[in-house]
Amino acid sequence: MSELGDRLEQELEKLKTRRDELRVQLDLGKKELQDSWQEAEHRWARLEGYIGRLKHEGQDAFEEVGDAAELLLDEVKEGFSRLRKLV
Repeated sequence: MSELGDRLEQELEKLKTRRDELRVQLDLGKKELQDSWQEAEHRWARLEGYIGRLKHEGQDAFEEVGDAAELLLDEVKEGFSRLRKLV
């Protein structure tokens, strides 16, 4: 093979290695994104439950779960922000 051919072959091998590394990183990133999504969905469901309870049970429920709902709301916001950064 010519010098140019050898050089191109070497560059191709380097790119193949980078490609393989990126594929692994993407797979890991997908897993991290999926895990983060599941966590955010779980918190979302809890938040909806708290809000629904507040709407139906009135002031007594608000005093009981209002602070927890606010904390969970902040956690959901943070989770969605992390997801946005991962995407």
